[in-house]
Amino acid sequence: MTIRALIFDFGGVLVRMADTGRRQAWAQRLGVPVSHLEALVFDSDVARRAAVGLAPEIAVWQDVACRFGFNDATMQQFERDFWTGEILDADLIALLRKARPHYHTAILSNAWSDARATFSSKFGLDQEVDLIVISSEEGVAKPDARIYRRTLDRLDVQAHEAIFVDNLDDNVAAAQALGIHGVRFESAPQALADIHSLLDGAGEWIT
Repeated sequence: MTIRALIFDFGGVLVRMADTGRRQAWAQRLGVPVSHLEALVFDSDVARRAAVGLAPEIAVWQDVACRFGFNDATMQQFERDFWTGEILDADLIALLRKARPHYHTAILSNAWSDARATFSSKFGLDQEVDLIVISSEEGVAKPDARIYRRTLDRLDVQAHEAIFVDNLDDNVAAAQALGIHGVRFESAPQALADIHSLLDGAGEWIT
């Protein structure tokens, strides 16, 4: 077994919420659970359409604004606060930096139309990986096999030569069904240990 590529999910893996205080404050203000608020943003019909490029990102926030009667200024404040508390995982980024001279590296993300700009300008991730594949640009989202195959093709690797890390079971299972080595992210130390275990099993290592 030879590993030639490391592929990471974005939200919930490379970038995670370290402080949900702003979301909790909005949930309390609106009289709904935080989980309900997050579902309105991530799992609404318009959000699912935005994830495959059938709606712009702004439509997601306009949908939330319509549900709660926000004016434009409140909607914009809600959007800013919703993402406050996100952090880039320093240990995973360190792994990518060590890996990049020896492995192809990529981000494969289900994300909306403005995601590439956010990944680059806010987090500098365009400088950390060789390839970024975003569902809204592809018109197809994980766990659809097509988006994994496109990522592999662009990296010029076979499925069995890649490791894929994601925080959702369905996405990992879909990758594994194609022959990709899947790592279900639960924590950075666990994911790093699982990645190193796979590399060690292939007679490789990132020092």
